[in-house]
Amino acid sequence: MSSIPEHTCKPPGKILKAVFHNLSAWTLEDVLALRSPDQKDHITVELQDGEIWELTRCSRTWRENTSRLGNESSGYGLDSPCSDGYVYDQSKGRNSVVERLNLVCDRKWYAYMIQPLFICGVMLGSITFGYVSDRFGRRVVLWSTSICVFFFGIASIFIFDYFSFMAVRFFLTMATSGYFGVVFVYVMEFIGKKSRTWASMHLNTFFAIGVMLVALVSSMANAWWLYQIILCIVTTPFILCCWMLPETPLWLLSEGRYNEAQGVIDTMAMWNESSRCDLEELLSLDMSSACDQSCAGVRKLSLGDLFHDRNVSRRTLAVWLVWFTVNFGYHVFFMEAIQGKENEYLYLFLVGAMEIPAYLFMCLCLERVGRRYTMASCLLLASFICAMYVAMPRGHKTLKTVAVVVVKTTVGAVLAFLFTYTAELYPTIVRCLAVGSSSMVSRLASFIIPLTKQVWIPLPQILFWILAILSGLSSLRLPETLNKPLASTWETTEQQAPENKADADEAPPTAEKGGSDEAPPTAEKGGSDEAPPTAEKGGSDEAPPTTETPAKENRKVMIHPKLRSLRRKRRK
Repeated sequence: MSSIPEHTCKPPGKILKAVFHNLSAWTLEDVLALRSPDQKDHITVELQDGEIWELTRCSRTWRENTSRLGNESSGYGLDSPCSDGYVYDQSKGRNSVVERLNLVCDRKWYAYMIQPLFICGVMLGSITFGYVSDRFGRRVVLWSTSICVFFFGIASIFIFDYFSFMAVRFFLTMATSGYFGVVFVYVMEFIGKKSRTWASMHLNTFFAIGVMLVALVSSMANAWWLYQIILCIVTTPFILCCWMLPETPLWLLSEGRYNEAQGVIDTMAMWNESSRCDLEELLSLDMSSACDQSCAGVRKLSLGDLFHDRNVSRRTLAVWLVWFTVNFGYHVFFMEAIQGKENEYLYLFLVGAMEIPAYLFMCLCLERVGRRYTMASCLLLASFICAMYVAMPRGHKTLKTVAVVVVKTTVGAVLAFLFTYTAELYPTIVRCLAVGSSSMVSRLASFIIPLTKQVWIPLPQILFWILAILSGLSSLRLPETLNKPLASTWETTEQQAPENKADADEAPPTAEKGGSDEAPPTAEKGGSDEAPPTAEKGGSDEAPPTTETPAKENRKVMIHPKLRSLRRKRRK
């Protein structure tokens, strides 16, 4: 969309003949299709009124001597600006926003600002909608972002002002990135641990199919506005059906809305024709004190809670490093795979098609080898092939192409898996925030890659080689999450990772900050006569829960901080 096509200044009249070097044509478009960007010579044209003009990319000159139509210049008038606009090369199909807004010559820097602003929108959307999803729920974000994708996408077609166009596209990229991260978490919180790997990884299969569809639509739609309309219409079925999607039970439980969570579980059991699952019995919940949407008084989490102790900080930094490395390598080798090819749409289609078998192979590895060993192996393999690619001579084009495709496919599979792994590493209360912040950090690679190419052409590949080794080794320190349930609080997350027990005495962010008498999230502190959360308050002859259900003695009591606050007020 922001690429600058071959262009030249438009003459003040209808063209009779155009000459460039030893080439002659009837239209400027035919000449531009044959001129390369490196050729800076002017194009000589003869108008129907007999005037001869010499045209460059950003200026035009009237020739006084009209006796000969040649490429040599003789007898100039003064240079004049391109007040009649520009003529663009149409041989490669779709018109771009650069052509529509004439973002060339002295307005070229406007075109260069399109991509960086889009990346800023992606970064801001990832972290913003990740926080909103943890704060207000997954369903709200999915519905709002899908509606924004449709309306902002359609609105960008009917805007002919540069700054309005940039504002609309900024909000469009924000909504798109926010939707993409939250939908992974939404699916994972509905799927059990047995099928979680295959379900979440095959979401990326639809992403690969989307890449293939984009290649097909791009090759058939000659106008960019038609291309935009087709992509926006695809979101319509989801917008019409999104209201039927329920909120995830895990998020409802983390908010203390036990009755709503029970209703969702009952609906799932009815559709699956299975027996009803009683959350009160399974999780030892006090359903009579359940919270509703109007509950307040609990401290909401923020980005700083991803660094609330030393072990969590190390985990977050390691995850961010892996995200940045994988996104860095994906962009570098994706552009290497399709850039400069004669039929770039065909190569884009093939690149998307090759990712589907890579996802299938990744699922098998994740199920048999585990999360961290699979990720570390892929990163180290990608670094080794990248080193071979850098060391290959330029003449070995076939080997270099194979190396590019292998590295791109490998890091693409790791990038698809990172959404799943990151969501498994963090509890429900900050899950979307962790995925969104990781995606935001990874987008910094899009700013750094163009700068490194200006310093030294092979520098991006060398940086990826080094970063892949560091990321692969650091990922070995992350906990294994294969066949483990999704955690709801930091306490259960730390229990899944034995190395986190060193900081067990630090207060997790799910506990309300208070004095030394503050209770941890899974128990209430009170007097000796205070009944435990799962026992009914009564006389001394009341049997404790462990005598009635011995099999539940090791289960944790899940009491929401809002309920603890209300109970303290009642006791006072």
